[in-house]
Amino acid sequence: MKIAIAADHRGHAAKEKIVVLLGEMGHEFIDCGTNSTKSCDYTDLAWRGAKAVAAGEADRAVLICGSGIGMCITANKLKGIRAALCHDELSAQMSRRHNNANVLCLASDVMGDELMRRIVASWLSETFEGSGRHERRVRKIVMVENGEDPTSYSE
Repeated sequence: MKIAIAADHRGHAAKEKIVVLLGEMGHEFIDCGTNSTKSCDYTDLAWRGAKAVAAGEADRAVLICGSGIGMCITANKLKGIRAALCHDELSAQMSRRHNNANVLCLASDVMGDELMRRIVASWLSETFEGSGRHERRVRKIVMVENGEDPTSYSE
């Protein structure tokens, strides 16, 4: 898989460690910045990483900032993005299995390196249960994204 990865200044050190993991797992990556600890706006980096997925340049993205919240909010503004802020392996797995999340957001200020490593590895290894209620719910998310009423969904 090709993974876009981006972080603000608070997530930069974690990003550099996750890049190593991506290589160990055999994934290609697109480095969307930042490449320093100089203060920067998470919005700019979240947009770059999520845009790579939305444009089909990357299969998935990993976005890292201090809390993960700003990255997640920003990424979810792009059409076609289903970003999930995950704090443990189970939430990462469920975000893929049930929600088909294509962007993983992490909080570098509250997670250790080993936990982030495990979360990323499990998220990248998990697949979407693309049938039944989970498929229906993801289709309804797309309806909401398009300004449509999800209660009008019919199979």
